Amino acid sequence: MSAADRGRRACLKRRSNELDRIAAEITACELCPRLRDHCREVARVKRRAYREWDYWGKPVPGFGDPKARLFIIGLAPGAHGANRTGRIFTGDRSGDFLYSVLHEAGFASQPTSVSRDDGLTLQDCWISAAGRCAPPDNKPLPQELRNCRPYLERELAALDKVQAVVVLGRIAFAAYLAILRDQGSISRARSFVFGHNAVHAVGGGLPVLISSYHPSQQNTSTGRLTREMFLDVFVQAARILA
Repeated sequence: MSAADRGRRACLKRRSNELDRIAAEITACELCPRLRDHCREVARVKRRAYREWDYWGKPVPGFGDPKARLFIIGLAPGAHGANRTGRIFTGDRSGDFLYSVLHEAGFASQPTSVSRDDGLTLQDCWISAAGRCAPPDNKPLPQELRNCRPYLERELAALDKVQAVVVLGRIAFAAYLAILRDQGSISRARSFVFGHNAVHAVGGGLPVLISSYHPSQQNTSTGRLTREMFLDVFVQAARILA
């Protein structure tokens, strides 16, 4: 093995170890009592269709390829989706919509995601979220999102090969821009206008930012976000990485 290969392997191991540390800290996090109480209660009561499931009921870490060049940021786990399965965007209709498109665009090994043990892997892609606990009514409070922000920052720092960031929805858009602003990478978040499949050149050697509607049922069932529209986002991301 060449020195260059040994260096790449050592770098990947360090990155993977850091991502594992972040995941462990996220899973053990108790910073937001309102969210922790809600997630535990949902896991205790369960939905009738999932009464045989042993719900995860804890904060949900990121998931994907440690070599990822594409970083996806969602809103937060679904109460009976990731809060049940323990993997981001897994076990609900938003995840069905997302992983189907990621599979077609070449970022996911299969078009479905039903559990942590279903064999799904991501290629060149990492999925994270602005919030790590399922919030009541899908509405995290501003302070709860601020509590979660350091985890997102650390994932972004660990994944040092990222060339494109796709944000799903306005809350994820605002969370990512707040990180860039506070790091001094941009002067004002308000300089960036949210739009579906809008490409934002951040500059300074930072990843290209693509904003997208969130694949929530509210958007997909009304036709505000169609599968073709969503696929276009990731086809565009793939072009940027090519």
